[in-house]
Parts: sequence; C-alpha cells; structure tokens
Amino acid sequence: MKDYFVHESSFIDENCKIGEGTKIWHFSHIMSNCIIGRNCNIGQNVVVSPEVILGNNVKIQNNVSIYTGVVCEDDVFLGPSMVFTNITNPRSAIIRRDQYEKTVVKKGASIGANATIVCGNDIGEYAFIGAGAVITKEVLPYALVVGNPARQIGWMSEFGHRLLFNEENIAICPESGEKYLLENGNVRKLAS
Repeated sequence: MKDYFVHESSFIDENCKIGEGTKIWHFSHIMSNCIIGRNCNIGQNVVVSPEVILGNNVKIQNNVSIYTGVVCEDDVFLGPSMVFTNITNPRSAIIRRDQYEKTVVKKGASIGANATIVCGNDIGEYAFIGAGAVITKEVLPYALVVGNPARQIGWMSEFGHRLLFNEENIAICPESGEKYLLENGNVRKLAS
C-alpha cells in the first residue's frame, strides 16, 4: 500500500521513490528513477523528468516541467508555469542528452510564476526569484532577484519578508523577529 496520493489521471513510471504524504495532482507525469521526498505537493500538469531529485515539502504549482539535472532541496517553492532548462545550446537535430547541466535549488528558495532558470545556475538558500525573472547566473542565499536578465534588488528573510538593514548591517524580520547580518556582500541569519 502506498502512503502518498496520486490522482487517477497522472502517471508514475517505474523505479520512482515517492515519500510519505506527497500529493500528485491531475495530468502530471513522474518519469523513471525520480526521488521525491515526503509531504511534497505536485500540482496539475507537472512533468518531472528522469532522475530529478526533490527534497521534502517541495511545493510545485501547475504547469511546471522539471528536467533531468535539476535538484530541489527541502522546502522549495516552484511557482506556476516557471521553467527550468538543462541544455545551454539546444538544437532539434543534435542529440545532447550527455550534456545535461545540473541546477541545484537550495533549501527554502522560492521561484515565482513564469520565471526561467537557465541551467547550471544554482539558486541559494532562501533566495526569492520574482515572477517572470530570467536567471542567467548564480543567485546568492537570501537574495531577492527580479527582471530579464535577473538582477539582485535586495534580500529576503526565511519567512519571505524583505530585509532592510540598518547602519550596523543588521536587519530584523518583521514576522519572526529573526536577525540577519549583511557582511562582505552576503547575508546570514544570526543565532537567537
């Protein structure tokens, strides 16, 4: 008996590992040799290509394709119709399956609706990618990036609030009260 939910209109190929409490909704296809963690929510019309790895509590909205080479760590959010690529220079007439590039989306990162992640560009922990952004380079942990090509316009807390730093380079999340330090162009959360 499986301990996850799959809608009757979806397909799960052979040799997939799917964690307890995960839900896979209408018209989705989970392809062979995928690893999907516990308590994930995979929306309508989602394709998870072979050998993709999803951590625990990953939320995937409708119409997302996750291609071979993508790894999403725990607590990642993928907004509606966002896109990953896995080949830098695709051509229809040239087979490049041996050239798939790896893209890692780190713990807690959020990617907005209709964003595009060009392969080989990792997304840092708790980064926040704005709707429609086109990622063409690595994104730092806690970074807030928008636009095409995406550029960083600020920093985000683990709770998803914009961080405003004072003269001492300290910011406090308004919802959680957590403190963050901006140091040498990077942000880190301070111990409570």
